[in-house]
Amino acid sequence: MPRPAVFLDRDGVLNQEVGYIHRLEDLQLIPGVAQAVRRLNDAGWFCCLASNQSGPARDYYSIDHVHALHHRLQELLAASAGAVLDAVYFCPDLSRPEGGVVADYAGWTTWRKPNTGMLVAAAWDHDLDLSRSVMVGDKATDIDLARNAGCYGILVQTGFGDRVLEGSYQHASQPDYIAEDLAAAVEWICTHLAPR
Repeated sequence: MPRPAVFLDRDGVLNQEVGYIHRLEDLQLIPGVAQAVRRLNDAGWFCCLASNQSGPARDYYSIDHVHALHHRLQELLAASAGAVLDAVYFCPDLSRPEGGVVADYAGWTTWRKPNTGMLVAAAWDHDLDLSRSVMVGDKATDIDLARNAGCYGILVQTGFGDRVLEGSYQHASQPDYIAEDLAAAVEWICTHLAPR
């Protein structure tokens, strides 16, 4: 039977929002994040990264660098609290009008948020029930993705979240819940939803 998942954006949700991360050591966890992911692990949730990462399309760095950043993220989560992301999905693509310049990644794709490609692929690969899943992000596009995929959407106030709420970044959104940070989002998830 398909199970639900918690999909997590990366920058501003799991790690500090510092713009495009050119040096691995600049990827630093937001305090309390590892413990929050571990709580989801312990509660039986499938935890999945779902993140737009257009650095390769913009020619800021290679796709291998993105993989290295995700390896570091997994290492930090494990070292801090024994936490695990069960799967990692990201979109390196960006259309030319939006700034994509590297041919292999400069195009429109169903994987780029708020399109549902990453979540649909994860659901297919891991037998997930999107209607019982949650998307946690700090941008309106994360909440739009949740709506488009039929998931619950939680907006965290870390990263760009506060700016989304005040209307100074992206556009207005209607999340199912607004959380101070990932720990508060996980508290809501564990209180209101069941992983099985």
